[in-house]
Order: sequence, then C-alpha cells, then structure tokens
Amino acid sequence: MRKLTLLSALALGSAAAAQGQNLSGTVTVWSWDVAAKALQSTVPGFNKKYPNVKVNVVDLGNQNVYDRGLAGCAAGGADLPDVYSIENNEAEVFWARFPDCFTDLNTLGADRLVQNFPAFKWTELTANGRRYAMPWDSGPVVMFYRRDLYQQAGVNPATINTWDDFIAAGRKMNAKFGNGVKMATISNGQDDEWFRMLANQNGCFYFDNEARQVTVARPGCVAALNTIKRLYDANVVATGDWGGQITNIKAGKTAGAMFGAWYEGTVRTNAPDQRGKWGVFPMPASRVGGVRAANLGGSALAIPSASRNKAAAYAFLQHALGTTDGQVTMLKSQGLVPSLLAATRDPYAAQPQAYWGNQRIWQTVLNTLGDVPQARGTQYFQDARQVMIVVQSDFVKGRYKTAQEALNDAARKISSATGLPVAR
Repeated sequence: MRKLTLLSALALGSAAAAQGQNLSGTVTVWSWDVAAKALQSTVPGFNKKYPNVKVNVVDLGNQNVYDRGLAGCAAGGADLPDVYSIENNEAEVFWARFPDCFTDLNTLGADRLVQNFPAFKWTELTANGRRYAMPWDSGPVVMFYRRDLYQQAGVNPATINTWDDFIAAGRKMNAKFGNGVKMATISNGQDDEWFRMLANQNGCFYFDNEARQVTVARPGCVAALNTIKRLYDANVVATGDWGGQITNIKAGKTAGAMFGAWYEGTVRTNAPDQRGKWGVFPMPASRVGGVRAANLGGSALAIPSASRNKAAAYAFLQHALGTTDGQVTMLKSQGLVPSLLAATRDPYAAQPQAYWGNQRIWQTVLNTLGDVPQARGTQYFQDARQVMIVVQSDFVKGRYKTAQEALNDAARKISSATGLPVAR
C-alpha cells in the first residue's frame, strides 16, 4: 500500500509538472499599490511550476482599475486584462451590471476550493450560481501607532479602550507637541472610510445584509458619524487623502493610522526609516466593552471573459490565492491578510515582527476576525459612498444640526439614487 501511495504521488507530481510545461504565454494582471507589489512577489513561486508563463502585473491605481474595468465591461470586454483585481464591496456592481463580463470560475474548478475560504468572503463574489472571483485578502481594522510619539506624550496604548480614551490621548499629544502631531489622518471630503469602519463596528452600514433597504440612518451609523465629529471638534485628527496620509506618516505629523490590516505594508514600505517605532492595537470601541473590530476592504481576483489565456490565468489565481505559499508570500512582502484559512494558521502569523517593535501583530489582527460584524456593499456601494463623502464633510463643517439629520438626508439621497426604500 505504501509503495502504491508513493507511485500515485509521483504520478500526480508528474501530471502537475506536465500541466506546468503545457501552459504558456503572458498573463496580464491589473491591480494597485501594495496589492500589485504583493501579487508580483508571488510570481517567482508561480514560475517554478509554470516556467513558460510570463506574468505582467500592472499597477494602475485603485480608482483607475475600477473605472477602466467598468469601461471595459461596457465595451464588451475590450482592453481588459487576463486577471482583474476587484474590492469585495464593489464586486456586485460588476456582476449585476455586466453578468457576462467575467468568467464563472466554477467552470475552471473553483467549486472545489469553496471550503478553503471563509463563507463571508464568497458572499459578494457569487451571483446567480456563478462564482465570479476568488477571495484574496481581508481587511480587519486595527490602529497603527507610533510607539515613540505615544511614549513622549505619556500615552499608554493599552489604556485606549474607547473613542473617549482616544480623544483624551489626542489631547495629551496636542499638549506635548504643540498641536504638531495628530492621532491620525481622516480623508474627510475625499473618502468616507472612517465612517464605514466605525459604522461597521457598530453593526450598521449603508444597506442591510439582504440588500433590500437603506439603513444608513440607523443608530449605529449615527454613533459613527457623531464620533468623527467629536474627533474633529477635539482637534485630535488631521485631514488628508491617501497620499496626504502617507505624507503625514513619513513626516511624523501623525502618531497613527486606522485602516484594514493590509495597511501594514503601506506603513512599512513608505517609512522604512521608522522601523521599530510602530505598533498595533485594536480599534477603540464606541462604548466600554463594545466591539473593537471592523472590516475595511479585502479584495478578490477575477478573470474577464475576454481573456485569451484563461487556463494560465486560473493557474495564477490558484497559486497566488489558493496556496499557503502564495498567501504567506504576500503577507510577508506587503502585509496582505490572507483569506485562505490554511494560511492564517501558518507559523509566520505567530512570529514577532521586527518593524513593529517585535510585536506579534498578526495575532492581534487575526484575533479580531471573529468579532467583525457582517456588512454588504451591494451593487450600489459607490452610489452610497459618493453621497456619504459629501454628507460627512458637510456635517463636520456644521451644515447639519445633528448626525441624525445628516444621515436622514443621506438615506433619502441614497434611496433616490438606488430605488431602495429607507429602512424604518
């Protein structure tokens, strides 16, 4: 039996090697920022299996990938790549508006990988029985902080349990640095990501999980918007877009940042001279004992129907996303948090990380996953987001009397844009 097993394994290995030799050509991948770098880091491992396939990862920037994807699908797949990066909360836009633009990955064998990923990651990637994309990373939210600046200001991160504690710490930071160092940067007026993170931790989002009602005016969202206003009123946060946030980090003008854990790579690669000065703690709760977890982002990879090299494209997806080697390579290189369940149990996740003061940051990150409330972007995610960017900015400027009034207005506008009723 043992000999038979060995012969079977050798046969399978030979078959895999033969398949690797049979695939050839170029696979073009569209992605962005650290995500593109992460995918690039998996290419050497992929080419050990598939030496005749050239992978060309193109960094187009996040918004550009989205916009060009919509334009390509509207044009019947013209100019789309072989592999397309897509954020989970925007995925349903494509499946709903362009159901034929992407390949049903079940036809390539993805149905045999379902149990390898958490169910919530498939929710937005599957429609009408078709599996349009394979889960990539997830975005459990944490607070990144500068150990040295906190210490100089007399702030102990272990005592920050709530947003009230965070504001009190920010006041200490202002006193120490003469208002020259803020606790974090919020992209107010450019994005509403802080609202989404805080709303999610409060169990609220633009829409309900059945995608039938607009729920943005419910109490959890009101509490989230109120907290953002309080952070501004206390003068403990700065304002900046994606680039501005990185600039503030590099210049030491902020003592922290809050994002999905994929931001680890952004901090580490943009501020290599700050090695050892950074740490991580769970996001503050809205109340004592409240939830200290949320999700922001998390992406997937799809194969456009127009791809002329689907077999090689799917082989790349299988290696980069469907193997521990691929996912842990991206965790190491750019800090992308794996969705593949086996990868989260890899010994690397428990190792101290030198850049982060030898903290076991991946344990801190992964420990929050079970507390993340569910939320669904729906096909109307961008419509709602554009409304909320303006409403949040106007509320911070004082153009609404209360957060409830602001979100009632947002709910009406989102309802008008989507046709979905406002939840009562």
